[in-house]
Amino acid sequence: MSVAKIIEISAESPEGFEAAVREGIARAAKTIKNIKGAWVQDQQVVIHDQKVVAYRVDMKVTFLMEG
Repeated sequence: MSVAKIIEISAESPEGFEAAVREGIARAAKTIKNIKGAWVQDQQVVIHDQKVVAYRVDMKVTFLMEG
């Protein structure tokens, strides 16, 4: 039997939403093993001087528990 855990993370990138997702998963993978999927729950942009300067995503990341 497998047991999965879900955590919420936020990630940001100046390049776009897809880059924010990739960076968030890559960072989570440094400390979490067995990541199986992610659900992008929310997307936002950061505005400075009337320009979009960053793209932010809030994600739920699913990974299998060990043991």
